[in-house]
Amino acid sequence: MTLTPRQAAPALSFTLTDGNTWTLGKEQPATFDMIVVYRGLHCPICKTYLGELESKLPEFAKRGVNVVAVSTDSQDRAEKAKAEWGLTNLKLGYGLAIADARTWQLYISGSIREAEPAQFSEPGLFLIKPDGTLFYASRSSAPWGRPPLDQMLRGIDVATERKMPARGEL
Repeated sequence: MTLTPRQAAPALSFTLTDGNTWTLGKEQPATFDMIVVYRGLHCPICKTYLGELESKLPEFAKRGVNVVAVSTDSQDRAEKAKAEWGLTNLKLGYGLAIADARTWQLYISGSIREAEPAQFSEPGLFLIKPDGTLFYASRSSAPWGRPPLDQMLRGIDVATERKMPARGEL
């Protein structure tokens, strides 16, 4: 399956650190579901990015965006990241299967340091419309190069104000 804007996004479901299950399409956001895939507890850049995301959750909520972050980490590692990184409001998921990460065309890395899991997903950020179609996708093969969150907020504003269709569909 190829991820293509304006086409149905792949199914996705995972457990959150609060014990609930997050399933794509279940919450029916006003504008978008924003799925932020992070590398895991071992990643200091993820800590900074998710910390910034946590601080901007009210801005995304004002725009009708339902935000969730997930990694391939285990429950223990995700709970430790949530606590140590001070993520009190961000919905944080864990246990993203490598097969699901591949379906979402994320890059997969193998451990090169002791603190890293044997395999884990590199970062990605996706906007999914309430009808389940892909609107935006960003994937990185390294911990850096993620979409700036202020730029995402501005982009969401422009896209909704202008009623822009997703781009990159051809």
